[in-house]
Amino acid sequence: MYREDFPMFKQDYIYLDNGATTFKPQIVIDAITDYYCNYSANAHRGDYSISYKVDLEYEGARKKVAEFINADINEVVFNSGSTEGLNTIVSGFFDNLVDPGDEIIISKSEHASNVLPWFRLANKHNLKIVYVPLDANLHITLEGIKSVITSNTKVIALAETTNVVGDIRPIKAICEYAHKNNIFVVVDGAQSTPHKETDVKDSDVDFLVFSGHKMCGPTGIGVLYGKKELLEELDPLILGGGMNESFDSEKEIYLKDIPQRLEAGTPNIAGAIGLGAAIDYLQNIGMDNISIYEQKLKNYLVSKLLEIEHIKIINEEAGSGIVAFNIEGIFSQDVAYYLNKYNVCVRAGNHCAKILKSVTGVKNTVRVSLYFYNTYEEIDSLIELLMDKEKILKEMI
Repeated sequence: MYREDFPMFKQDYIYLDNGATTFKPQIVIDAITDYYCNYSANAHRGDYSISYKVDLEYEGARKKVAEFINADINEVVFNSGSTEGLNTIVSGFFDNLVDPGDEIIISKSEHASNVLPWFRLANKHNLKIVYVPLDANLHITLEGIKSVITSNTKVIALAETTNVVGDIRPIKAICEYAHKNNIFVVVDGAQSTPHKETDVKDSDVDFLVFSGHKMCGPTGIGVLYGKKELLEELDPLILGGGMNESFDSEKEIYLKDIPQRLEAGTPNIAGAIGLGAAIDYLQNIGMDNISIYEQKLKNYLVSKLLEIEHIKIINEEAGSGIVAFNIEGIFSQDVAYYLNKYNVCVRAGNHCAKILKSVTGVKNTVRVSLYFYNTYEEIDSLIELLMDKEKILKEMI
């Protein structure tokens, strides 16, 4: 699907590492190039025509993001990506809100970006980290959430789709239950927003983050969504130009309204414009179409892997296009090195989910993460390379 739109496919790659980053369609590349070649001025700074065009394009990209996730436009904050967004939420909002003894619910299958900021907050304020149990398929259920909530629970912070297990969490149901108990919900959408419909009003999530480069956009651009009333309580972590109205002394500092208050300095203008173009591209395909196709592709991959005796799948029941597996007796990164000889790109290791091993007993895996431009033929090529274990061992030498 749509492979002709991606210059990278002119090269002989079978790219199966979309959970790490995605290829960029020509329309995104052209949008970025157009900015740098034809109206390369700063945003919200100049009183001349090309600067005004920058303002229109930059804020136009914000409007596209807002419509994409069904948010109000002033609830969309541009940043460098999901990692910055999560750190901003933790340090700018919850640092001022928590009390000793408060509890933070996460899971052991979270990415480091949704673990380490909470660890630091917990250590700073004497909070308790609570892990929601994973079921037999390594999934999270609402019942599992309910089992660990107490009167001290302050926030639930989860990926909607995890980057190793690939399960899709029931975020809307979690939010409904959490809010009845005055608990905040923070969602890492890095692996979900690029692959499925996202509607923050329907889910009622308090905060959401995601990254442009995982959804056909540029690197270095991401989004922090927050409910307006919550963003207004979030202390900006960076102060400087573009986010203040005026300052005459240390006692007289006046900041702009959100979202500009949270976007100090020269923004990643090209990145935002590129992200806007990526959203146009994805919406032209249709997020439901992407989700349905990826699930069919994933089911086909799993069915083929199950036919190979020396392969063990870690997350057979995943609802997304992420499949993690190992070959018996062969280190995962050796498998990735072997596949690279044939221009097959997969991820190997712990995938930044370093505490998941305490649940699975498996430290490293080979991960295939699919996107709408992958094909059944690519999966067939992968399976053919994995069929012969002796061949893999021989070529590792």
